Amino acid sequence: MKQHLLIYGVLLFPSLLRAQTTLTGQVTDRKGNGLPGANIFIKGSYDGVNTDANGAFSFRTNQKDTATIAVSFMGYEPLQQTIKLDQPTVQFTARLRETATMLNTVVITAGAFEASDEKRQTVLKPLDIVTTASGGADIPAVMQLLPGAQRVGDQTGLFVRGGAASETRTIIDGLAVQNPFTSGSPDVAQRSRFSPYLFKGTAFSTGGYSAQYGQALSSVLSLNTKDRAEDNDGVSVGFNAAGISLSAFKKERITFSMNYNNLNPLFNVLKSNINWIHAPESGGTSIILTQPIGKRGLLKHYTDVSASRQAIEFRNFTGDFRPSPFTVQNRNALSMTTFQTTWDEGRWGLQTGVSYNYNRDQLGIDTVQAQTREQRMQGRVVLTRSLGDQVSLLTGAELHRYTYQNRYGVWGGSLTDWYSAVFVETEVFFTRKLAVRAGLRGERASVIGRANASPRLSMAYKTDSYGQVSLAAGQFYQTPDQTYLLTNPKLRFEQANHLILNYQRIRDNRTFRVETFYKDYRNLVRENTNGIYDPNVYRFPTSRTNNTGFGYAQGFDVFWRDKQSMKNVDYWVSYSFLDTRRLFRNYPAKAMPTFAATHTLNLVFKKRIPALGINTGATYSLASGRSYYNPGSTVFLGDKTRPYSNLSVNMSYVKILPRQFLVLYASAENVLGTKNSYGYRYTPDGSQKFAVVPPFYRFFFVGAVLNLTRKSIDPELISN
Repeated sequence: MKQHLLIYGVLLFPSLLRAQTTLTGQVTDRKGNGLPGANIFIKGSYDGVNTDANGAFSFRTNQKDTATIAVSFMGYEPLQQTIKLDQPTVQFTARLRETATMLNTVVITAGAFEASDEKRQTVLKPLDIVTTASGGADIPAVMQLLPGAQRVGDQTGLFVRGGAASETRTIIDGLAVQNPFTSGSPDVAQRSRFSPYLFKGTAFSTGGYSAQYGQALSSVLSLNTKDRAEDNDGVSVGFNAAGISLSAFKKERITFSMNYNNLNPLFNVLKSNINWIHAPESGGTSIILTQPIGKRGLLKHYTDVSASRQAIEFRNFTGDFRPSPFTVQNRNALSMTTFQTTWDEGRWGLQTGVSYNYNRDQLGIDTVQAQTREQRMQGRVVLTRSLGDQVSLLTGAELHRYTYQNRYGVWGGSLTDWYSAVFVETEVFFTRKLAVRAGLRGERASVIGRANASPRLSMAYKTDSYGQVSLAAGQFYQTPDQTYLLTNPKLRFEQANHLILNYQRIRDNRTFRVETFYKDYRNLVRENTNGIYDPNVYRFPTSRTNNTGFGYAQGFDVFWRDKQSMKNVDYWVSYSFLDTRRLFRNYPAKAMPTFAATHTLNLVFKKRIPALGINTGATYSLASGRSYYNPGSTVFLGDKTRPYSNLSVNMSYVKILPRQFLVLYASAENVLGTKNSYGYRYTPDGSQKFAVVPPFYRFFFVGAVLNLTRKSIDPELISN
């Protein structure tokens, strides 16, 4: 028996040798450099090895005919290839492509600041917004501390590179928000309506933005809501010097919030520069729902309803310039539903959304009653297609129905606009160092009966592993302000042409960025006032209008952020230089607008003390004086205010327990008490002037938040 087995083994062994195939070769990058330690094996078997120091390999397999070779290496895209096993020794060379990581792939950054965890140009996260002194946990207020933006304390909105607040559009999940800021009184800038914790990412464009968006001559602030609610069940209660808030959340599905604020007790303690007839009072409720659909689909719904009221005493712009009451009561509602999904292994993507905006302002201006009412309904669909690793294509369309009603005393007017747009955009990575994005957007506004086509182009080149240069250019259009359209529906689109050049370097938690820009304004609306200028920014235009206005804005920005050099310290420095002139609205001559400053400097500092659970911060802002109208001056808007300066500080304490955490916080605005002035107003005869000043020279705020949850809280989620 043993002899039979021995003979069988002797006969079988040569046949086994003949059945085995030896695979040899090398795993390299695209330049031919060997990759040591790469994993190479035959799918469906245990045959395989790791490459040596030169990226070479050699192993045997019993597979016959054909085999699928799988190769993988960290930082490179995996490779699978079917080969024939028709020879005793088979040579095979695998060339791997680098994955699109933050260190080896160019990303277009000209004119864009990203604040999410998904993009290389990450600048700010939601926690950054909440912990920045002088920001007040308000997204636009913190964006004003970035280069390119300016803080205009007496006017509401986001002012970017010489552009008016109306030239910036706020987007949530791709859908335009008609009234992103609360309504307020003259000379008092208002907050945005949205909490930073609603969003997973914030993209702030200072110009040259994507063809996906339009109707903004200067800037787009794009916010993306979270894809799910908190990964826990619980409630959160907040108390502060202004009011109370309550929210409840169900794991990954629903968040319900409500709030009430009344600033009267706080204003009774602080010394105000304004005579408040009724201190700001507001209340609201919101709900967020998220629901996965299938394996890849996600349905999101967001509704926010709010009401507010405030009244001040201000100096009338006409007559005897006497103090007069100004009252505003606001009702606002926003509801939006979006759906997104992918298929074919992510090669195709679909994003759709519908929304409804409602806003009503009931105004009392001295003895005159006025009211504005706005409604916007919109639908949007975007289809994306990935054509391999180097090319992606995006196309979409949107449709809006906008209605506007304005009543002032016995006078009234209204309009309806059907606005439609189509857009297409492609992004091509010619190499890992060179990327180009080209897009085209077409728009039509029924209210003026006109259409436009706006090309967009961006490109970036990677200079080394950490730095890159970017270029962006394009045409941008915007429908004239509705107050002009009420009297002249034959106006044309206003236009701005952008050109931006940017260099950015990110390494070891340090970011350096410098950007230069030029913006050319054309077809701006201009009023025929026969050289007479009315400085009342709340006036209703009654003169004849046309599109003969024009202007420019040019300058450069510098940004430096460092989270590495000092332990538990994060700081950034931003500086902007702006040169801008315009002839528009009722300006009798070309001049620098009153909302623009030539020089703007911001220093932001944050320090964490983990052992004590304390976070501290400070922000210092400095800006050169702004133009204001002096009727006695020979140069239109030739007078300047004093430079603006503001030092603000904040501190928070966090105590984390197994199923609850407590946050105590305090902030102080303009701690040095600098008496800043935003401009001056003159009596009709020019004999007296009154400074436009902040509501408070110093402002203090304190509060607390208590969270109670069903599951234990991960401290890392609180501190990061």
